Amino acid sequence: MHGARILTAVLLVLLTASGCATLADRYTPWAAPAAAPTGSAADTLEALPVKGRAPKTGYARDEFGPSWSDVDRNGCDQRNDVLARDMTGETFKPGTHDCVVLTGTLADPYTATTIAFTRGQGTSEAVQIDHVVALSDAWQKGAQQLDADTRKRLGNDPLNLLAVDGPTNNRKGDGDAATWLPPNRAYRCDYVARQVAVKAKYGLWVTQAEHDAISGILAGCPGQPIPVDDTVPGTVHSSGA
Repeated sequence: MHGARILTAVLLVLLTASGCATLADRYTPWAAPAAAPTGSAADTLEALPVKGRAPKTGYARDEFGPSWSDVDRNGCDQRNDVLARDMTGETFKPGTHDCVVLTGTLADPYTATTIAFTRGQGTSEAVQIDHVVALSDAWQKGAQQLDADTRKRLGNDPLNLLAVDGPTNNRKGDGDAATWLPPNRAYRCDYVARQVAVKAKYGLWVTQAEHDAISGILAGCPGQPIPVDDTVPGTVHSSGA
């Protein structure tokens, strides 16, 4: 009996040393693969080049033309165009042909809060116009290779502009989707889809981290379209689901 116990112990040592494992050790629970994003936003994302971030050397805001130029030539600058587009209950400065917005109410997409806007010193900053693709981010991902007129359109294109909560916009800075997303999770699919649309329109690229972050967001909203753009001429891009 004593000899049998010794033989059993020796066999266990040999099995362990030879790399054999118990069934429990070999078993790995099955996990469903992550859902692949679908829709035109996902398709357009996959068509974007993936590259590293170029140096910021040479970047300046005026590389994208004067702020709030009237690039769509409707007689009103882009800041006021976007305020009027994104707010409700607007009032306008008399004599400006309903151009200069004095007051309005913004349903802020970034925070899901409601903001009362009043034009004036110390109050206008409550609502800011965000470049959805930040201009310095665009500069480092292909825009420095664009001509001056195209950069001016990019800097003032309504496709790339949203009226949003001022302090939240300040916190975003020049972050891309890998480093900043709107606190309002319900808006994130629309947000990254708009970034994809802008980058496709102007021939910009994404970093691998940015691509993966956007893809992860879009996986949660199957069929997500990119926003329809019929405002400022640019590179052809797809739209719709």
